[in-house]
Amino acid sequence: MGTLPELTDGETVTGGAAAGTQCAMDHEQLHRRTRERGVNRLVLFVLRVTLTPFFLVYLRMQRIGREHIPAEGPVILASNHRSFFDPFIIGTMTRRPVYYVAKEELFAYSRVLRWVLNALGAFPVRRGAGDQDTIDTARIILERGELVLMFPEGTRTRPGTLGKPRRGVGRLALETGAPVVPVAIIGTEDIRRGWRIRPRKVRLRAGRPLHFPRVDGASPALAGAVTDRIWPMVMLQWEWLGGLPPIRRATIIGAGAWGTSLAVLLARAGLNVELGCRTREQAAAVAATRTNDPYLPGVELPESVRVVRAAELELVDCDLICLTVPARGLPSVLAAHAERIPQGAGVLVLSKGLVPPLGTLPSAFVAERCAARAVAVFGGPADAAEVLEHGASVVLATVDRGFARQLAELLGATGLDVSKSSDVTGVELAATAKNVAVLAAAVASVAGPNVAGAAAGKVFAEVDALARARGGRPETFAGLAGAGDLVAGVVSSSSRNRRAGELLSQGVPASEIGNALGQAVEAVDSAPLLASVARDAHLQAPALESLAALVEGRLEPGQWTATVTAEEAAPPRHYLRPVTKARL
Repeated sequence: MGTLPELTDGETVTGGAAAGTQCAMDHEQLHRRTRERGVNRLVLFVLRVTLTPFFLVYLRMQRIGREHIPAEGPVILASNHRSFFDPFIIGTMTRRPVYYVAKEELFAYSRVLRWVLNALGAFPVRRGAGDQDTIDTARIILERGELVLMFPEGTRTRPGTLGKPRRGVGRLALETGAPVVPVAIIGTEDIRRGWRIRPRKVRLRAGRPLHFPRVDGASPALAGAVTDRIWPMVMLQWEWLGGLPPIRRATIIGAGAWGTSLAVLLARAGLNVELGCRTREQAAAVAATRTNDPYLPGVELPESVRVVRAAELELVDCDLICLTVPARGLPSVLAAHAERIPQGAGVLVLSKGLVPPLGTLPSAFVAERCAARAVAVFGGPADAAEVLEHGASVVLATVDRGFARQLAELLGATGLDVSKSSDVTGVELAATAKNVAVLAAAVASVAGPNVAGAAAGKVFAEVDALARARGGRPETFAGLAGAGDLVAGVVSSSSRNRRAGELLSQGVPASEIGNALGQAVEAVDSAPLLASVARDAHLQAPALESLAALVEGRLEPGQWTATVTAEEAAPPRHYLRPVTKARL
């Protein structure tokens, strides 16, 4: 509904409805009516008599801790905010009138709605600007011994965990001396779809009042400190109701370059991190030196990162589990850890490529074998070493909106620019396409940039066709996860896939490239699997087929380069379409 003005850091005191045009109403008149006349008790009585049974029966509303709300005297209710209905549902927690702030645009819809909202205790705020009227009105209401509802998050926060509070609630508590009752509400985020009210179970819980001394002219630092005391109590009620807790502890399985880099990033964001190494010797060396020089030289692990052997990891209390092993290593990792991944944890998969022997997407492979509440994947142009110094723009893909918001905020706190997507298939196949396209370009580069560009373009387009046949979106390959990542891979001198392609062009067998580079090369593993999956999907993919033949040793590098621009190797214009519709 609205936010408190800039003077209180934009803090919301009610939830938002659909935005309207900037209203031109008598702002001062509404505030004056609220200050001098208060709520219309007849209208409030009629509304509560009507809505409370509806909430109890249709929404199966459950109210816990009503006895903690004082029956008299000034009170601030500090609650999380999920829906437009929150003020009305929270108002049933007490028989007392509940005042709240609503965004100014709501009062412009109609004169009737304007009168009803104001009669029920709502008063307007000009969002995004200082509004002394709003501050004064809230203070006057409390000073005359009444109750004000505040939403410290500043806006509706849904889905997922609670948002971060703003310090306005702390300032108001200090300047009025009113006790603060922490309240949590869960279930309202799904009850409204357009004008339809859906039967969702709604639960509320109020905690014991918090008391703070009255301070005139409280400083921002002091107001922030008080807010930091209030908000954990709201989170406590939220988690008691079964709400999703914030990510506090993360475990990373796989101490390669990205595993080490991610451990540093998450530690910087304030998480307790465990880094699981493949062998006892690697764990001992990294723990002793606090560096992982074979994979990420010169980067020191923060003290909050605990390094252990992967087999010794304790996953029971983990909020986030990150899998940073090559795709071919996922079967053994899931065999060792899947049963111990808790249901409340989310899994972030950074494995690129396809999982042998069937060419399964990593996210699907993980989701089928563990009970995690959600699985997400990570894509886009992001080098493990560069991201620590310069940041990166990345794509986070998951079908779980709550997990998406939770991870995006966490990764954003590490300095990353995060774009969210629900196209998991597209993001995973785009990363795979980038790897094999860079490999193809590097092999063909001995014949010049024209041939290299043709090799990369044809391979990339064929994997794009595969992604579309499996439900991927065209814009995914055209964006950061596809074209952006491809450009980064082609120009990067440290790309393993690029170096692998150069070795292939020199006649080094694919089976020896991993040992030569000291790390797994995703493209070498993925090319034959992609060709096989494309055949199963009835797609014409001549560039993938020939690249797979090269990797498998059935074609010499010189022969393969010659086929890239050969007329007979060029697919017909319709090759981007499946011959028969592939099933997802």
